[in-house]
Amino acid sequence: LTLNVSLHAFFYVSFLTVAVNPWVTIMQRAAHTAFCAWPQCVRPAMIRQSLRCTGLLQNSCRAYSVIPPPRDTEEKDMMHRMLRVDHAGEYGANRIYAGQMAVLGRSRTGPLIQQMWDQERKHLAKFNEILAENRVRPTALLPLWNLAGFVLGASTALLGKEGAMACTVAVEESISEHYNSQIRALMESDPERYTELLQVIKEFRDDEMDHHDIGLEHDAESLPGYWLLKNAIQLGCKAAIYASQRI
Repeated sequence: LTLNVSLHAFFYVSFLTVAVNPWVTIMQRAAHTAFCAWPQCVRPAMIRQSLRCTGLLQNSCRAYSVIPPPRDTEEKDMMHRMLRVDHAGEYGANRIYAGQMAVLGRSRTGPLIQQMWDQERKHLAKFNEILAENRVRPTALLPLWNLAGFVLGASTALLGKEGAMACTVAVEESISEHYNSQIRALMESDPERYTELLQVIKEFRDDEMDHHDIGLEHDAESLPGYWLLKNAIQLGCKAAIYASQRI
């Protein structure tokens, strides 16, 4: 049922994205590009790579690097859900920027998108490391977010720089709000126990807010239908967060 909800939400977002602009052929081109690239995007080797958290446990004088050992099953389940959805969010953001670079990589906007993408890659690498150290299973929906993220990034980039920046604003705002909710929860629970995790999340939250501000500075709001597109994308983000926590 949860998977059906997330799939319906994804296709609903795609429908609204088409309705925002009169250029229906733009969306068709993006979908065609993504589906033609499907074998490269989700070939078995890539899926295995995405599902396998990179890196072996690093030698350290401590028993953990960021996450303390759980005190009980309830805390373990809470942390696993939190880390699973954070990893999925960073993975999806990487695929969005990959789609944008596939369209705008050689344009004047390319270096700016590449700069933000490089930061997202660092975020993903860190969560790969944390998941491996704590034996947290990534969400089983990574192949879906692989395709969905690329389609979203490519289709909005086909609307031009403004479309790509509008997508960036919507996604980064959603991720920032999610990180803020996690920060509040950890602060209310035991800030001293989760000091290092809080530091990581706050750093990544600040990076996401920088990306959000960059999108606004580069004319995101000038895109026709900006608010409808933004709300549609953020609806999809909420559905993805809900599903990734549980699957």
